[in-house]
Amino acid sequence: MTSNTIDAKMLSKMFLAGAKNLESKKEWINELNVFPVPDGDTGTNMTMTIMSAAREVAALGEDAGMAALCKAVSSGSLRGARGNSGVILSQLLRGFTKSISAKDQLRIPDLSEAFEKAVETAYKAVMKPKEGTILTVARGGAEKAKELAGSGMEDMEQFFAQVLEHSRYVLSQTPELLPVLKQAGVVDSGGQGLVEVLSGAYDAFLGKEIDYTISENVQESRSGSRSSGYQAQAQAEIKFGYCTEFIIMLSKTFNIKHEMDFKAYLESIGDSIVCVADEDVVKVHVHTNDPGLAIQKALKYGQLSNLKIDNMRLEHQEKLFKMSEKESAQAAAEPAEPPKPVGFLAVSAGEGVNEIFKSLGVDHIIEGGQTMNPSTADILDAVDQVNAETIFILPNNKNIILAANQAAELMTDKNLLVIPTKTIPQGITAVINYVPEMSVEDNEVTMMQEIGNVKTGQVTYAVRDTVIDDKEIKQGDYMGIGDAGILSVGQDMLQITKDMVSAMVDASSELISVYYGSDVQEEDARRLQKELEEAHGDCDIELQYGGQPIYYYVISVE
Repeated sequence: MTSNTIDAKMLSKMFLAGAKNLESKKEWINELNVFPVPDGDTGTNMTMTIMSAAREVAALGEDAGMAALCKAVSSGSLRGARGNSGVILSQLLRGFTKSISAKDQLRIPDLSEAFEKAVETAYKAVMKPKEGTILTVARGGAEKAKELAGSGMEDMEQFFAQVLEHSRYVLSQTPELLPVLKQAGVVDSGGQGLVEVLSGAYDAFLGKEIDYTISENVQESRSGSRSSGYQAQAQAEIKFGYCTEFIIMLSKTFNIKHEMDFKAYLESIGDSIVCVADEDVVKVHVHTNDPGLAIQKALKYGQLSNLKIDNMRLEHQEKLFKMSEKESAQAAAEPAEPPKPVGFLAVSAGEGVNEIFKSLGVDHIIEGGQTMNPSTADILDAVDQVNAETIFILPNNKNIILAANQAAELMTDKNLLVIPTKTIPQGITAVINYVPEMSVEDNEVTMMQEIGNVKTGQVTYAVRDTVIDDKEIKQGDYMGIGDAGILSVGQDMLQITKDMVSAMVDASSELISVYYGSDVQEEDARRLQKELEEAHGDCDIELQYGGQPIYYYVISVE
């Protein structure tokens, strides 16, 4: 390597250092959340996204070429992406790596083009890009890179230093672009996360001493891993003994014909086949008696990562011992059934809310929500549990919609349709308005229309002092948060909740649905119901136990 080029080995170190630096700052980034609620998770989401890619990069070793490195970064971040900030970060990495994957040595013009491609890819992934966010910081860095490349600069150290310095400046200006940031006295948390990645990468380029060790302890998907999802294997006799999973980082063409041929081969040596193909990677799951055969076949298409082989026969007795009598009955072999036309998948938190969704016909629940944003991989794992040709996904949180959309783009063997529900009440309304006799297309239109008629308010507490929407908030205050901002603040939870509902109700309102959380006593919830009936006599008031954490009440008005 010379002073004006970087190779795959150096780029790998820079990426791992950037990931580690972000990880070390994640709690601080979480605290930059504009709303002082106890669920600020931007730092966590971005860290889990980039560490998913870092594990794949670390598994490659030091001798990996640029193409393999780029595939690991792209595929790892795409599948590990969670939360809006994490999805945007994964798209930045995807665009960046796509631009440089065919090069062995990178010069400043190459990096400039890669930064530009990263920004272009990320902006396309967001339906309504908002300035003053991570997108703005990324674009500012890319513009500076283009300016420096155009000036003929060749000194790589100066290039990185100036791009980082300008990115920090753009970050400092985000409060001028988003008034809510300025009022809260913070910069954009996603933009701060991106700057931390760039800062760590620059430190590695300078040769600073950095621990590049990446933990192999991958967090389990909330819906369970693909292998654990096949409870039918908990039988007295297991036909295929090894649960085998891996990712193929493609180095050869893998079109639809190749995919069908590969699946047919896997079916000839096992069962429980899952083969999810993207343009760069293929994720594979198979139960077989000879994992080596699956591995040998896969190696014809590229390198392997995330290899995992479990002996299910050895695990069988332990599983049966741990399972209750009811669970054992459920785990008994189920007859293979043809897929039904339509299924539902919902993200939810709280035993009461989960039961409501199940009673309405939702096939599978992904545990998650405000404090637990499921990743793209979590959603793909959950899709395996729904035996349907078309699956409606209900994210029920605005910070999960992008990850759900990304899962829909990556899925090849099922039709995934994302209904962009931003709250639990919107998700419930969507399911209620599904009509089996209608076409999938007509149902999609109907559900999209109906969720637009739902107003949602949520009551929680403030974790710090701040000012938002011209409301002074003190740590410990109760807050009633509506769809567009904070509706009420104060020390009396009952009064705050009533004020929030009053701000949501208008002359056309007919139904108020109250879901009380795990920290609310039923008698207090019934008192609220009674007072809402007195205050809004023209509306029906429904009270249900939601059991959701953090939010004392989730209330919808329709």
